[in-house]
Amino acid sequence: MHFEVEHEFAASRADVADLLCDASFQQQLDLPDLSRPEVVERVVDGPTWRLRLRYEYVGQLDPIARRMLGGRQLTWIQELCLDTSSCTGTLSFSAEEDPDRLHGTAAVAITALDGGARSRRRIAGDLHVRVPVIGGTAERRIVPGLTRRLDVEAAAVAEELARRSS
Repeated sequence: MHFEVEHEFAASRADVADLLCDASFQQQLDLPDLSRPEVVERVVDGPTWRLRLRYEYVGQLDPIARRMLGGRQLTWIQELCLDTSSCTGTLSFSAEEDPDRLHGTAAVAITALDGGARSRRRIAGDLHVRVPVIGGTAERRIVPGLTRRLDVEAAAVAEELARRSS
C-alpha cells in the first residue's frame, strides 16, 4: 500500500539530515505504540549516512495479528540511508523475523525552501504485508500508524531544531 508524507522545517536541509541521522536523537524519541529504538548500526561513509534501528511494537494488536505472531514480539529493523550531499535517500523497514511477510521502502528527499533557510522532507513509498487473504487489510490498518509516527517524529525534529537554533 502506498503512503506519502511531507513535513516542513525552519532549518536548512543539511541540519534536518544531520538530525534525522543522529542516533542519540532517535534513541530519545517517544513514538506512539513503539519502544524506544535500539541502534543496530550507524555508518558514515563520506556523504552517505546509514542509521539502522530496531523497534518493538508495544501497542495493542488485533487478534489476527496476535495469532500470526504466535506469542512472539513484533520487532522490525528500520534503516535510513541518506546522501548528505543531495539530501536524498531511502527509508526501509522489515519485520525482524520473517521480513518477507512485512516490509516496505520509501524514497526520502529533503529540499531547500526560502533560499535554504527552510526545508521540506518528503517520504513516499510502499508497505507490503505478504499474508494470503488478510495482507491488504493489514496494510490498510498499518499505514495510518506508520504515517502518524512519521508526523510525531517530524514534530520532534522541528522542536529540536528550534531548540538548537535558539
